[in-house]
Amino acid sequence: MLIGVLTGDAGEAAMKPFSVDLFKGMLAFFLLDMGLLAARNMGKLKGQSAWLLMYAIAGPMVHAGIALLLGWALGMSSGNVALLMVLAASASYIAVPAVIRHAIPEANPTLYFGMSLGLTFPFNILIGIPLYVHMAQLWL
Repeated sequence: MLIGVLTGDAGEAAMKPFSVDLFKGMLAFFLLDMGLLAARNMGKLKGQSAWLLMYAIAGPMVHAGIALLLGWALGMSSGNVALLMVLAASASYIAVPAVIRHAIPEANPTLYFGMSLGLTFPFNILIGIPLYVHMAQLWL
């Protein structure tokens, strides 16, 4: 950060191809890879425990509920609480699959890719986020 402050706009312009432009391309490849892995592992969820599959839906709702109570206890606005609920409910699929893939290579990718990106993510997009926003507005 000190180098960024010292070099100013000239330093930013010089590093733009590596920091700004490259980031977008790398992010696209990362998301493509995550999507392909989730698609490959979705079919294998069929033989998993029903309890495990229910957790992929119930876990984020519990986390969102805890965030709602925390936001209410802290006197936060409904918009901030809704955002906190979405973040708490989505924590399982933002970074964890990529980290587990490299940190615990013997872990079953069906569980951490298939469940997080194949079940939890679509649930949160279609049902969870509207539900969390509604609950935050209703309670606060």
